[in-house]
Amino acid sequence: MLAMSRNDLLLFLGFTIAVLAMPIWLQPFGAAYPDLLQRFTIYAILAVGFNILFGLTGYLSFGHAAFFGVGSYAAVWSFKLLSMDAIPAMAFAIVVSGIFALLIGYVSLRRSGIYFSILTLAFAQMSYNLAYSVLTPITNGETGLQLDLADPRYLDRAFSAAPAGLPSPTLLGAPLTGYAGFYFCAGFLIIAFFIAQRITGSPFGMMLKGIKSNQTRMNYTGFNTKPYTLAAFVISGMYAGLAGALLAITDPLAGAERMQWTASGEVVLMTILGGAGTLVGPVIGAWLIKYFENIFSAINDSILTRFFAFLPEGADHVAVTIASKFVGEGWFLTLGLVFVLIVVFLPGGIMEGVRRIVGLFNRSGKTPRHTPAQVQPAE
Repeated sequence: MLAMSRNDLLLFLGFTIAVLAMPIWLQPFGAAYPDLLQRFTIYAILAVGFNILFGLTGYLSFGHAAFFGVGSYAAVWSFKLLSMDAIPAMAFAIVVSGIFALLIGYVSLRRSGIYFSILTLAFAQMSYNLAYSVLTPITNGETGLQLDLADPRYLDRAFSAAPAGLPSPTLLGAPLTGYAGFYFCAGFLIIAFFIAQRITGSPFGMMLKGIKSNQTRMNYTGFNTKPYTLAAFVISGMYAGLAGALLAITDPLAGAERMQWTASGEVVLMTILGGAGTLVGPVIGAWLIKYFENIFSAINDSILTRFFAFLPEGADHVAVTIASKFVGEGWFLTLGLVFVLIVVFLPGGIMEGVRRIVGLFNRSGKTPRHTPAQVQPAE
């Protein structure tokens, strides 16, 4: 199980180094502050898990935000009832989201194609409405589930006195704030990537690829594909629950907005943008979308004016007027254009572009071989 090929080992080591060094190589892009780095890692975990169901198995779910939200709610309830330690909260979130995914997957996987997608979307919207207006004693409705001074925290109070103010999540007593919180999330991203890598190369992963290629043919050959698709659905849901728990650890709040259909659509965009079916592609897609959301949306006219100050007078105002439509509140326009260009010219996502560039260098590095002239037979 743990035996890895040379290429897989190099990929894993390269990915690990890139994740741990994010505070360094993201500094020139203005994205090296801890809060954004944490979101990079959390949504990358969500996209990696979704890729197991969509990219590997071929089932497009529009309801993955439901498991993301359930993971957040479970983690916050763990903080309120048990302890502010992150490990019990994450374990509880993964178990609860896995059970929830098992129930929804058992029903949704009775259909395939667009009918499966619509079913998952319906379940996600029902979950959102339940969290927003029906299960308010559990979810606190539109206000969101938050920590309170009156929370029992039975495990914490059994060993120590209650603090004066609201406590924050910890790891064995160590606070998870700033870069410590980032490296905590980064560690779980590396573990999640390793598990996804092992799943992809395992016999189970080969079966999932066969289901994506032609599920009907596999059924005719005698394979029962339902347990495999359900297992992929549950694993993907547990990844989403883990991501939701980590988001609740970095920000101890769980709201129904995390379960909206727009959140489900966002993870679909992440996977397609980076490259569905690849290991690194969904991670790149998650990072790119979160970068646009947090950096491009913060660019205003004053920043653009300083940026275009080198242009002649008059031309700088024109440049600022045009560019302002693509940043700030218009960052969705830039993301939409990028997505259209990727889909049109690189249907396989960003990773397809990477493969093309690598292929060009490989071809240019090869010297043509001089083959001896073949003797033509006499006519």
